[in-house]
Amino acid sequence: MEKARFYNPRTGETREIDVEYYGGAYTEESFWDKVRSKLKSAGLQLIYKAMQLYYATENPNCPAKVKAGIYAALGYFIAPLDLMPDFVPFGGYTDDLSAILLATMMAQAYIDDEVREKARQKLGSIFGRKILENLPEEQAA
Repeated sequence: MEKARFYNPRTGETREIDVEYYGGAYTEESFWDKVRSKLKSAGLQLIYKAMQLYYATENPNCPAKVKAGIYAALGYFIAPLDLMPDFVPFGGYTDDLSAILLATMMAQAYIDDEVREKARQKLGSIFGRKILENLPEEQAA
């Protein structure tokens, strides 16, 4: 069993999660269901970063190990019960954010302008073009 360590900024604790378990929890359908239903509670930035990870996996140069890490982070995001349940006010998504940010750092080389644009376009198609005004402009790495 491969484990990954995630830091929870709310509690200051670092915990291990089972990459295989949460990677197995990922499905494309459950990902899009979560995105559509949790924008308000999870926040635009978290949803946008998760969508960037989703589109990074489409890059043929993205190695299987990086894709596995992405799928584990997205599976963790999708899972309703994790280190800090998503329904906890003012902090339920902090552990999800940690997982997404860790995967984003790991996949940084595969999150290019094309991936960011696909994520922006999909956000606009799901939630309306006006929501894109709330996203900061990003600089290419």
